[in-house]
Amino acid sequence: MIVVFRRHYRKVKLLFRLTDILFITIAFGAAYETRLRLQVEHNFYLSQLTIALLLGVSALSWITVARWFEIYDRVETADARTIVRDAFQQCAIATVAVVLLEYLLRFDLSRLFLAFFALYSWFLLSLFRLNARRLLGIARHEFGRLHFVMIVGTGDGARNVGLKLEESAPHGMRLLGFFAPEGERVEPVTLSRAYETHPLSSLNSLLRRDVVDEIIFALDSRRLAEMEEIFLLCDEEGVRTRVMVDFFPHVHSQMYLDRLGATPMLTFTAAPDDEIRLLLKRATDVVLAMAALAVLLPIMAFVAALIRVTSRGPVIFRQVRCGLNGRRFVFYKFRSMCENAEEMRAALEHLNRKSTAFKIPNDPRLTALGRWLRKFSIDEWPQLWNVVKGDMSLVGPRPAVPQEVDNYERWQRRRLRMRPGLTCLWAIAGRDTLDFDTWMKMDMQYIDNWSLALDWKIIVRTIPRVVTGRGAH
Repeated sequence: MIVVFRRHYRKVKLLFRLTDILFITIAFGAAYETRLRLQVEHNFYLSQLTIALLLGVSALSWITVARWFEIYDRVETADARTIVRDAFQQCAIATVAVVLLEYLLRFDLSRLFLAFFALYSWFLLSLFRLNARRLLGIARHEFGRLHFVMIVGTGDGARNVGLKLEESAPHGMRLLGFFAPEGERVEPVTLSRAYETHPLSSLNSLLRRDVVDEIIFALDSRRLAEMEEIFLLCDEEGVRTRVMVDFFPHVHSQMYLDRLGATPMLTFTAAPDDEIRLLLKRATDVVLAMAALAVLLPIMAFVAALIRVTSRGPVIFRQVRCGLNGRRFVFYKFRSMCENAEEMRAALEHLNRKSTAFKIPNDPRLTALGRWLRKFSIDEWPQLWNVVKGDMSLVGPRPAVPQEVDNYERWQRRRLRMRPGLTCLWAIAGRDTLDFDTWMKMDMQYIDNWSLALDWKIIVRTIPRVVTGRGAH
């Protein structure tokens, strides 16, 4: 796998998006001309406004599908079969989006035109991506400038950084050599080839003599304090510096530099904290939850009436749950159990199948109606109000009761760092059939890989699970 700095890789992904737009436009024009020249019964013509709208929707659809399935992440490293398969998947799904637009706006599009559009797009995208690695290499060689890097340090960490830089050679990265700090032996470092090692005291003269774009410090954290003069020298010379941060090798948090006023802070975060994306997530939650409440309100009123006439007790079951970072909130559900269900819990503890959570298959406390409500997750609908209030999200780890949280192992408490949700990864993977540790691990997987696209995938995959009632006890 090719390894590059993220900024370099973002440029490559941007290039693939731009070329997608270019080839989609070419495919659209070619498909339109092909259809016009065919001698078929029905005439076909599109206005300039319709063409502009269709091209805009097509470009957005093709790029969205590619991002959704992470196609751009593997174009440079995938084999030919994967590249062709990914392009086919992208073109097929994006064409469906265009067909949906046609249906909504009542365009009279030729089916032959759409077929040619999808086919030409697939051919052009596949052709470019199959040659992308070679074309990018030529472009970097002819038009890009090489980026020369040196490493301060000669230990295992420095060697690992050197190996990654060697892997990044196709992206223009060039490792020039190493600097040995005081106390380390000045001898060549051998990776794929031998690199010269210089005493750190020669840095000033080397910067004046050779072209060095960047210096990476790969040292023991205790030695960084000795590097103040070296950092100052690089700063005055205008040389970019990076510091390998592996002070806590077993911490998997994301790291970034922030500032409190003028004071720099190295920040570790074990949960998503991108404020813009989280704001978009919250906006999506509010809009979809309010729309769902408006649509479902008549049905919810009917369900409430059924609960009232079929069993004693309140229509809405209220319970304290743990939300974001452990905040307590009142959680709402349609009551699916008998009125004294909480008092009966102690007598049923021996039937519990989960290690921490309390879950009983075929729970005897369920009412006849409640069993049906549970199966199709209708009892969860009032939590849409929790979403509107901000206690919950549409997607996130399911909210736990405080007694369960008190029994969490330390690694399991990280699930509290994400706003709890109506649905989650384990809800679409097996729901109540999965054991508690699997729940926890899938919640951590969600937190570590969270994105807006992942939320939409979970929402879309939750719908058939709920409709069919699979996995619910």
